[in-house]
Amino acid sequence: MAPPTPIYLDHAATTPVRPEVVEAMLPYFGELYGNPSCTYGLGEASRDALEASRRTLAEVLGCRPREIVFTSGGTESDNLALLGTCRALAAQGRHLVTSGIEHHAVLHTAKALSEDGWRVTVLPVDADGRVDVGRLDEAIRPETVLVSVMHGNNEVGTVQPIAEIGAICRSRGVRFHTDAVQTFAHLPTDVDAMNVDLLSLSAHKFHGPKGVGALYIRKGVRLAPIQHGGKQERSLRPSTENVAGIVGLAAAARLCADEMESEVKRLSVLRDRLTARLLAVPDVRLNGHPTERLPGNVNVSAAGVEGEALNLRMGLKGIGTSTGSACTTGSPAPSHVLMAMGVEEPWLSGNLRMSLGRGTTEAHVDACAKAYAEIVTELRAASPTYGKGRRK
Repeated sequence: MAPPTPIYLDHAATTPVRPEVVEAMLPYFGELYGNPSCTYGLGEASRDALEASRRTLAEVLGCRPREIVFTSGGTESDNLALLGTCRALAAQGRHLVTSGIEHHAVLHTAKALSEDGWRVTVLPVDADGRVDVGRLDEAIRPETVLVSVMHGNNEVGTVQPIAEIGAICRSRGVRFHTDAVQTFAHLPTDVDAMNVDLLSLSAHKFHGPKGVGALYIRKGVRLAPIQHGGKQERSLRPSTENVAGIVGLAAAARLCADEMESEVKRLSVLRDRLTARLLAVPDVRLNGHPTERLPGNVNVSAAGVEGEALNLRMGLKGIGTSTGSACTTGSPAPSHVLMAMGVEEPWLSGNLRMSLGRGTTEAHVDACAKAYAEIVTELRAASPTYGKGRRK
């Protein structure tokens, strides 16, 4: 077993499960092991826990418990939102609008729909990664049935004007889905204030267990099932529910929601401290919106270095970072998010993401900045091209 990374700055990839969450889950691995669909005592205990968790999550989202369907995570929630809505409303139109910086769970699903005859409009973003709401409004057609724009970007941290986008969709009679996997429990996600019809979330992004998530579905929104089987989760997610995981999701959601205000302030200060120190290194730039961004996200590019080499060397120094989405780690292709933002070389291949979390301290941030400066300097010294044509 590999030793833990001393400084963990990859919370956007996954978060450690909180001890309180583990404690809440443990009984459902042991004595309370019943299937929630069964009618005797053990089954009733599991069903009670399932519905109590649904009520807790509904309180955090500001919705009705029946508007929540539990899933295996963000990818399944995104797939159900897009495929389910489009299949249910195909008779009304076959047009979908999304953005160029979405998670692949949305973009690849949209591509699958396009291969099935759907027309997909992929909106551009500006240099900060923000969608132009005017262009979004113009993209909606009479045959548009769904708009899907993520709340906060998983790579560069840019936060979209979701409430404004939702208001446009509502005025045009179009369903609106947001992937809130990076923002739920980290930023306010009241579904009414956001004007959303569908919202995806995943427990392992907010100190819950992996393999469990949820999709909020506003009352009156029709979805066609994308899996077929039993009657669980309103027949939209037919399978025996992951009771222990759902209990953990709800416990983590409640803990993070209760601490959100103070934690956002704390992380924002640390984020800005880290950003300032990284940008003090010559030829380093910030990716994403300078202010409208996730409280724990820092994504920078350094000219003259390769992000993968930088990331590996940070790991050798005991600092866990990433070059982008955890779902694309190891891919030789440049970040589709940075490309959509118009980022070009020498910045495109030299990016590094550092995502802060509940365990991050000022000492961690300062150690990261120091290591980053040292490694960038070393890599540039070994580069045959960096510095050519630059003033000394």
